[in-house]
Amino acid sequence: MNQLRPGHAELDLEHFLPYRLSVLSNRVSGMIARIYTERFALSITEWRVMAVLGRYPDLSANEVSLRTAMDKVAVSRAVARLLDAGRLQREIHGDDRRRSVLRLSEGGYRIYDEVAPLALALERRLLDGIDENERALLFRLLDRLDELELKVEAETGEPIRPD
Repeated sequence: MNQLRPGHAELDLEHFLPYRLSVLSNRVSGMIARIYTERFALSITEWRVMAVLGRYPDLSANEVSLRTAMDKVAVSRAVARLLDAGRLQREIHGDDRRRSVLRLSEGGYRIYDEVAPLALALERRLLDGIDENERALLFRLLDRLDELELKVEAETGEPIRPD
Protein backbone atom coordinates (compact mmCIF):
# COMPACT_ATOMS: atom_id res chain seq x y z
CA MET A 1 0.00 0.00 0.00
CA ASN A 2 1.40 3.39 -0.98
CA GLN A 3 1.36 5.92 1.79
CA LEU A 4 2.09 9.59 1.37
CA ARG A 5 5.33 10.61 2.95
CA PRO A 6 4.89 13.50 5.37
CA GLY A 7 6.21 16.80 4.05
CA HIS A 8 5.87 15.85 0.37
CA ALA A 9 3.42 17.17 -2.20
CA GLU A 10 0.40 15.06 -3.02
CA LEU A 11 -0.57 14.40 -6.63
CA ASP A 12 -3.74 12.34 -6.97
CA LEU A 13 -3.15 10.94 -10.46
CA GLU A 14 -6.65 9.49 -10.71
CA HIS A 15 -8.01 13.05 -10.57
CA PHE A 16 -5.17 14.85 -12.38
CA LEU A 17 -6.44 15.87 -15.83
CA PRO A 18 -3.16 15.72 -17.80
CA TYR A 19 -2.48 12.21 -16.51
CA ARG A 20 -6.01 10.97 -17.23
CA LEU A 21 -6.01 12.44 -20.76
CA SER A 22 -2.57 10.99 -21.48
CA VAL A 23 -3.48 7.49 -20.29
CA LEU A 24 -6.75 7.51 -22.22
CA SER A 25 -5.06 8.87 -25.34
CA ASN A 26 -2.34 6.23 -25.16
CA ARG A 27 -4.87 3.41 -24.76
CA VAL A 28 -7.15 4.57 -27.58
CA SER A 29 -4.21 5.36 -29.92
CA GLY A 30 -2.76 1.95 -29.13
CA MET A 31 -5.95 0.21 -30.25
CA ILE A 32 -5.81 1.60 -33.78
CA ALA A 33 -2.01 1.54 -33.85
CA ARG A 34 -2.04 -2.26 -33.68
CA ILE A 35 -3.82 -2.30 -37.04
CA TYR A 36 -1.59 0.09 -38.97
CA THR A 37 1.59 -1.14 -37.31
CA GLU A 38 0.92 -4.76 -38.26
CA ARG A 39 -0.36 -4.04 -41.77
CA PHE A 40 1.89 -1.17 -42.82
CA ALA A 41 4.79 -1.02 -40.34
CA LEU A 42 3.84 2.55 -39.39
CA SER A 43 4.64 4.18 -36.07
CA ILE A 44 2.03 6.28 -34.26
CA THR A 45 3.92 9.44 -35.25
CA GLU A 46 4.06 8.38 -38.90
CA TRP A 47 0.33 7.65 -38.98
CA ARG A 48 -0.48 11.00 -37.34
CA VAL A 49 1.59 12.78 -39.99
CA MET A 50 -0.24 10.84 -42.70
CA ALA A 51 -3.64 11.50 -41.09
CA VAL A 52 -3.00 15.26 -40.98
CA LEU A 53 -1.73 15.37 -44.56
CA GLY A 54 -4.63 13.22 -45.73
CA ARG A 55 -6.98 15.87 -44.36
CA TYR A 56 -4.80 18.94 -45.01
CA PRO A 57 -2.44 18.38 -47.96
CA ASP A 58 0.38 20.79 -48.76
CA LEU A 59 1.50 21.59 -45.23
CA SER A 60 5.11 22.12 -44.20
CA ALA A 61 6.61 19.79 -41.60
CA ASN A 62 6.42 22.68 -39.13
CA GLU A 63 2.70 23.11 -39.82
CA VAL A 64 2.17 19.37 -39.28
CA SER A 65 4.01 19.69 -35.98
CA LEU A 66 1.76 22.59 -34.93
CA ARG A 67 -1.46 20.78 -35.92
CA THR A 68 -0.51 17.63 -34.02
CA ALA A 69 1.25 19.28 -31.06
CA MET A 70 4.05 16.78 -31.65
CA ASP A 71 7.72 17.52 -31.23
CA LYS A 72 9.31 19.01 -34.37
CA VAL A 73 12.17 16.49 -34.27
CA ALA A 74 9.76 13.54 -34.04
CA VAL A 75 7.72 14.90 -36.95
CA SER A 76 10.87 15.53 -38.99
CA ARG A 77 12.04 11.95 -38.45
CA ALA A 78 8.61 10.56 -39.32
CA VAL A 79 8.51 12.69 -42.47
CA ALA A 80 11.96 11.45 -43.49
CA ARG A 81 10.90 7.80 -43.04
CA LEU A 82 7.65 8.38 -44.95
CA LEU A 83 9.50 10.09 -47.79
CA ASP A 84 12.04 7.23 -47.94
CA ALA A 85 9.17 4.70 -48.02
CA GLY A 86 7.46 6.59 -50.86
CA ARG A 87 4.40 7.41 -48.75
CA LEU A 88 4.90 11.18 -48.94
CA GLN A 89 5.95 13.66 -51.60
CA ARG A 90 7.75 16.93 -50.94
CA GLU A 91 7.46 19.91 -53.26
CA ILE A 92 8.78 23.45 -53.22
CA HIS A 93 5.93 25.82 -52.44
CA GLY A 94 5.22 28.33 -55.18
CA ASP A 95 7.68 31.21 -55.38
CA ASP A 96 9.21 30.64 -51.93
CA ARG A 97 12.12 28.30 -52.68
CA ARG A 98 12.81 28.01 -48.93
CA ARG A 99 9.43 26.49 -48.09
CA SER A 100 8.56 22.95 -48.99
CA VAL A 101 5.17 21.33 -48.55
CA LEU A 102 4.22 17.72 -48.04
CA ARG A 103 1.40 15.62 -49.38
CA LEU A 104 0.57 11.94 -49.45
CA SER A 105 1.79 10.00 -52.47
CA GLU A 106 -0.54 7.60 -54.26
CA GLY A 107 0.86 4.81 -52.07
CA GLY A 108 0.32 6.99 -49.01
CA TYR A 109 -3.29 7.57 -50.00
CA ARG A 110 -3.83 3.82 -50.44
CA ILE A 111 -2.77 3.33 -46.82
CA TYR A 112 -4.75 6.36 -45.63
CA ASP A 113 -7.87 5.14 -47.45
CA GLU A 114 -7.59 1.79 -45.68
CA VAL A 115 -6.71 3.01 -42.17
CA ALA A 116 -9.03 6.04 -41.92
CA PRO A 117 -12.26 3.98 -42.14
CA LEU A 118 -10.88 1.55 -39.54
CA ALA A 119 -10.10 4.48 -37.23
CA LEU A 120 -13.59 5.89 -37.73
CA ALA A 121 -15.16 2.48 -37.04
CA LEU A 122 -13.15 2.22 -33.83
CA GLU A 123 -14.31 5.70 -32.81
CA ARG A 124 -17.94 4.72 -33.46
CA ARG A 125 -17.55 1.61 -31.31
CA LEU A 126 -15.87 3.61 -28.57
CA LEU A 127 -18.57 6.31 -28.55
CA ASP A 128 -21.44 3.84 -28.98
CA GLY A 129 -22.11 3.80 -25.23
CA ILE A 130 -22.36 7.59 -25.06
CA ASP A 131 -25.63 9.23 -26.10
CA GLU A 132 -25.75 12.14 -28.54
CA ASN A 133 -26.04 14.84 -25.84
CA GLU A 134 -23.08 13.43 -23.91
CA ARG A 135 -21.01 13.29 -27.12
CA ALA A 136 -21.82 16.93 -27.89
CA LEU A 137 -20.89 17.88 -24.33
CA LEU A 138 -17.65 15.88 -24.52
CA PHE A 139 -16.53 17.66 -27.69
CA ARG A 140 -17.56 21.08 -26.34
CA LEU A 141 -15.51 20.41 -23.21
CA LEU A 142 -12.51 19.23 -25.24
CA ASP A 143 -12.74 22.36 -27.39
CA ARG A 144 -12.94 24.52 -24.26
CA LEU A 145 -9.95 22.78 -22.66
CA ASP A 146 -8.01 23.33 -25.88
CA GLU A 147 -8.88 27.05 -25.82
CA LEU A 148 -7.91 27.37 -22.16
CA GLU A 149 -4.61 25.56 -22.67
CA LEU A 150 -3.73 27.88 -25.55
CA LYS A 151 -4.67 30.90 -23.43
CA VAL A 152 -2.48 29.79 -20.52
CA GLU A 153 0.38 29.02 -22.90
CA ALA A 154 0.06 32.46 -24.53
CA GLU A 155 -0.08 34.24 -21.17
CA THR A 156 2.84 32.48 -19.56
CA GLY A 157 4.93 31.11 -22.39
CA GLU A 158 5.76 28.28 -20.02
CA PRO A 159 4.07 25.77 -17.73
CA ILE A 160 2.11 27.15 -14.79
CA ARG A 161 4.16 27.41 -11.58
CA PRO A 162 2.72 27.21 -8.07
CA ASP A 163 2.48 30.48 -6.14
